[in-house]
Amino acid sequence: MKTDLIIIGSGPGGYRTAEYAAKNGLQVVIAEREHAGGTCLNCGCIPTKTFCKNAEVIDALHEGETFGVENLKFDINFSKISERKQQVVETLRSGVETLLSAPGITFVKGEARFKDAHTVMIGGEEYTADNIIIASGSRAKLIPIPGIDLPHVVTSTELLDIDYIPKRLCIIGAGVIGMEFASIFNSFGSEVTVVEFLKECLPALDSDIAKRLRQTIGKRGVNFFMQSGVKEITKEAVIFERKGKEEQVEADLVLVATGRAANTESLDLENAGVAYTKQGITVNDDMMTNVEGIYAIGDVNARMMLAHAATFQGLHAVNHILRKKDNIRLDIIPSAIFTNPEAGGVGLTEDQCKESGIAYTCKKGYYRANGKALAMNETEGLVKLLADENGKIIGCHVFGAHASDLVQEISSLMTLDTTVQQLHEMVHTHPTLEEILQEVAEQF
Repeated sequence: MKTDLIIIGSGPGGYRTAEYAAKNGLQVVIAEREHAGGTCLNCGCIPTKTFCKNAEVIDALHEGETFGVENLKFDINFSKISERKQQVVETLRSGVETLLSAPGITFVKGEARFKDAHTVMIGGEEYTADNIIIASGSRAKLIPIPGIDLPHVVTSTELLDIDYIPKRLCIIGAGVIGMEFASIFNSFGSEVTVVEFLKECLPALDSDIAKRLRQTIGKRGVNFFMQSGVKEITKEAVIFERKGKEEQVEADLVLVATGRAANTESLDLENAGVAYTKQGITVNDDMMTNVEGIYAIGDVNARMMLAHAATFQGLHAVNHILRKKDNIRLDIIPSAIFTNPEAGGVGLTEDQCKESGIAYTCKKGYYRANGKALAMNETEGLVKLLADENGKIIGCHVFGAHASDLVQEISSLMTLDTTVQQLHEMVHTHPTLEEILQEVAEQF
């Protein structure tokens, strides 16, 4: 079958790109070996954030007396929590399947492999196109240590499908996945321990924000062992080395959250001549590989492993195919960690500015001085705003309630090269948490 565009993978990068390409007149074939919606929808962002909401409700109930609600007693029904999570996933998956049945899109179930630079085999059928977009995503990366194959050792995929709340959960890795699950299962009632090789959690985040987040979650009962290298997992414990001494923590369930690896192995990229490394497929700023007409977007190119990054990389790739100019700023990608409280950031951190010798000014604002935060009983929070020598906003990093929303406002302003003076002069609704941003801008 000959078509205009083949897309491999139906995650947020794949299905949104297919929709956009079809709306712009291209005939699209999109291949998926598992479920429509990819990792994000089925065993990543969406089910995790559904658990996050359950955890948030439980945390709010524990604070009932603060709000004058007394004598609260409740039980956690984990089967209902899991049922709700699955309903959300299936509703959204059905929506993606409907989207992929639109005119101009042919949705094909099956594993895709390259036959050559313009030909892809999907489930024994041959498809050809001048342009191909690889959006095959990523999978959980496992560390090569003894015990990694034990039945009580899981990745985030399996953890989302367990039917009980573990009494003792040990998480190896304090990145986004590890920290979110630490927060969730702490709220669910598990004894949670996090073992991390690095000095601080969330290395991609501003170091001040990361430290505050870890300390806050630690106060809620999560135990952290930083600068600790895991040596072995046994049936009863996780064994690690810290400061030259061997230690161990007992666990009923072990989550390995040590990053993700690009899905390149099954694609037969060699047949198409596509260059790739251990990290992922090599692309230029238009998401094109070294082979004309073949693009790679999202986790598989490892530029930024975020669902929204995949989506906008895909839109940009289609625009490049159509020779259509756009103003998509792929250099400004906000991110968020949906712990309780949240954290998030966009643009440069102080650490990055110092390392690169970039002149900057940083000002801070605190939730405890904000009326809405006090009314919400969410006084634990910090906002950091960075500007360059000309006052242009170059970064924002937030820890606290609705951090993702505050970071999104600054992300939008950064795409328009907004200055702190302009932000200061923008009217903000009162009372809102977003007023903190406007008040920080006033300090410059």
